[in-house]
Amino acid sequence: MRPGGLVLIDNVLWGGSVANLAIDDRDTKAIRVLNAKLKSDERVDLALFTVGDGMTCALKR
Repeated sequence: MRPGGLVLIDNVLWGGSVANLAIDDRDTKAIRVLNAKLKSDERVDLALFTVGDGMTCALKR
């Protein structure tokens, strides 16, 4: 993707399940891993919108 490209990812809060460590199903784990990878990726700037189940916007630097 070129610099300035935008990726939108829906359902990143998964109904709040990602914040509840007692929930340990496969889907919730996958979303946690994705969120952690995005947070540590210096190639993108992030914005999280807490609408519905959450949406992340990742803008390539």
